[in-house]
Amino acid sequence: MKVGIIGCGNISRIYLQNAARLGNYEIAAVADIVRERAEERAQEFSVPKAYTTEELLADPEIELVINLTIPAVHAEIATHALENGKHVYGEKPLAVSREDGKRMLEVAKEKGLYIGNAPDTFLGAGIQTSRKLIDDGWIGKPVSATAFMMNPGHESWHPDATFYYQEGGGPMFDMGPYYLTALVNLMGPVSRITGSAQMTYKERTITSEPNYGKKIQVEVPTQINGVLDFESGAVASIITSFDTWHHQLPKIEIYGTEGTISVPDPNTFGGPVYVRRKEHKEWSEIPLTHGFSDNSRGLGLAEMIDAIENKRVARTDGELAFHVLDIMHGVHEASRDSKHYVLASSCQQPEPLPIGIDEAFFQPKEKDVQVK
Repeated sequence: MKVGIIGCGNISRIYLQNAARLGNYEIAAVADIVRERAEERAQEFSVPKAYTTEELLADPEIELVINLTIPAVHAEIATHALENGKHVYGEKPLAVSREDGKRMLEVAKEKGLYIGNAPDTFLGAGIQTSRKLIDDGWIGKPVSATAFMMNPGHESWHPDATFYYQEGGGPMFDMGPYYLTALVNLMGPVSRITGSAQMTYKERTITSEPNYGKKIQVEVPTQINGVLDFESGAVASIITSFDTWHHQLPKIEIYGTEGTISVPDPNTFGGPVYVRRKEHKEWSEIPLTHGFSDNSRGLGLAEMIDAIENKRVARTDGELAFHVLDIMHGVHEASRDSKHYVLASSCQQPEPLPIGIDEAFFQPKEKDVQVK
């Protein structure tokens, strides 16, 4: 499938690097609001065409758009791409508002097109191994979980950190999708939420280049503590913070009736995965059962293209991304309104990847099997 990238910032490099290894799509064009940046990426990765956004959307050869723009324009770019008859795979979050997210799903349905969304790290070896252990009953029935993403913010290293502190940013919208998508993959959809959120600093100072010394006005909460009730009956606690210098908390742990799984960083594809059953005195590291343990961003896109070809639901389907968006808004709203938020959305728990799926599966050839 011929695809085009809109948005040639930092994240575009890994998508361009991984295109050849995943193999079932070709990046035929790139575009950016700054055309020179698109031209630089095209030259760097030997992409045939460097376009403006409008030119890329008008190109009939482009069948799918990879939307790597900033969150504030995710919905606008995705909707235009769908209206131009192109499938869309976007970076997280799906959109800034629920209304925009719903409209994107509606347009995709009207047009008979697919819309998928990052993160795809949950398809990697670490979280797929964790999923298999849960499905195989190693910890019994999941009862509860914890998820912690805590750091001091991005202004010390990111070249342009301003948007992390504007609407659509903050630790929940920036990193929450990794943790929440992993939890939904492992435990199913969420039914009810409560939480507390606060803005610790109203202004931040960039200490990275090229904007060293620039002041950022903070518009969103930067410390969010939430409680998630799952449809299965399990309960999870989640903290996302840009206000924490140091901590020793785990990334994700799942606590079951028969034991516990320590799940690896959901912002990565690999391990390690640890299990400790109720009768064990120590933790055991579990060998990874699945492929894709390195940085495999774009795997969700390749999986979605396989789904398009085989007319099935993609594991990174937009309904999953919308459910995660609904959860994130729900935590903020529960804090603002001092109440529980009952989710209006739900989604299918993504099917686990079969063991044995690797890069070779996605290379152009006659397939004997499908990613069922």
